[in-house]
Amino acid sequence: MKLQRPILVGGLGLSFALWLFDTLQDSFVQIGEFSLLGLVAVGGSLWLFKPRSSKPVLQEELPRDRATVEKAISDAEVVINQLAGACDQDVETKNFAFLLQNQISKLQNEIDSKEIQLAVTGGKSVGKSTLIKTLQQNASSLPVATLKETAPLFIGASNTDNEVIADTVTSDYVLFVTNGDLTDTEYQTLTELNATPGRVMVVFNKQDQYIPDERESIVSSLKQRLQCSVTATSASPVPIKVRKHNADGTTSEWMEQSAPDIQQLTTQLSQVITSSGQQLIWGTTVRKANFLKTEAKTALNIVRERKANPIIEQHQWIAAAAAFANPVPALDILATAAINAQMVIDLGSVYQQKFSLEQAKTVAAEMGGLMLKLGLVELSTKAISTVLKTNAVTYAVGGVIQGVSAAYLTRVAGLALVEYLQAQEVSLETGNALNLDKLRSIMQNVFQQNQQVALLQGFVSQGVKRLVPASEGV
Repeated sequence: MKLQRPILVGGLGLSFALWLFDTLQDSFVQIGEFSLLGLVAVGGSLWLFKPRSSKPVLQEELPRDRATVEKAISDAEVVINQLAGACDQDVETKNFAFLLQNQISKLQNEIDSKEIQLAVTGGKSVGKSTLIKTLQQNASSLPVATLKETAPLFIGASNTDNEVIADTVTSDYVLFVTNGDLTDTEYQTLTELNATPGRVMVVFNKQDQYIPDERESIVSSLKQRLQCSVTATSASPVPIKVRKHNADGTTSEWMEQSAPDIQQLTTQLSQVITSSGQQLIWGTTVRKANFLKTEAKTALNIVRERKANPIIEQHQWIAAAAAFANPVPALDILATAAINAQMVIDLGSVYQQKFSLEQAKTVAAEMGGLMLKLGLVELSTKAISTVLKTNAVTYAVGGVIQGVSAAYLTRVAGLALVEYLQAQEVSLETGNALNLDKLRSIMQNVFQQNQQVALLQGFVSQGVKRLVPASEGV
């Protein structure tokens, strides 16, 4: 294989790990799939089993000025244009990019909108429709607001709740309607809706169905627990029985419908619209821009991955061939690089992260150091050796373990770098700009994902066929 570009072949220093393995090989026996996983775990990978904490709800402040909104639109436009330029002959992706470009161009016109979009949401039978109808009948109190009702929450399907929450993204303000104190499920959903403080009001509807002391207790509880506005209404009060004593001594009884009580709600809404209306509209525009940016970034990552995968495969087999041909490299190579620096340059180009050769060497060295500290070199060599032992002929061929291990670690490093670069918002100017903590976490996850026995066996088999063509594989 001709190497026409300057590279630092990753994995050549695996001879050191091989030496460690050889000194201990008498203690190893033929093991099956379950034992292989146990060996990998015992080898120092306690990090594989860290408990995952629940994802916190990210708080976002309302934009304070027009410039913030324009920047969000501009940032989204950059990513969308990158997608349009990267999709080559992919017609479907080109059409998707064109659709996003049309949507982002419309956002500029929404910045100066004056009409507040109100979403009315909540569980089933809490009075959402009636509340909207009552508010519409009092439209003069809310002259620049339109209302829309969402599908009911908490009807048993979590995906439906997620769709409702997503639907409120395009609304400037949310009225969360309840007919009593909140359950834990309602509280968690409300926390998600209120990710932008000042954007949600809780409406305690049907208060007329409670005695005065109960009403005060519920309102007090809501105000204490929640970090948003709370108001009480009776959009459609329960009819009350009226008894009249007539002059002739008889009595008359009838059911009388009381007038809706929404005065407190309309007053608070008017105050919100007057004081924060423009910021609420700006906040919606920013959310839409961020959503379009995320959609574009997701599609762009797919396009880039298609280009990155062949690069990783090319360099992993270059690393394999080099380690197979020279199975006893200088030990200091292990400390300087565990991947191919040319691969860093090529992957950086795909993700518009420009690296010079020196910067690529720095990145390669940093990633190699992380692999050593995480114990990935030793773990991978042991696991691959175990798989190779199932074929005595192949296992005896000199350099096979080093070659396959070099290819495997180069692949892990390449996949980790791709995942890291996908998350970057701006170009890396130097190799020192790497966030090592983030890269370490990504590398751990990628290594774990590629340690599945079936995947590892398939990779080893593919590597053996490349390095020892006459072999029947494993």
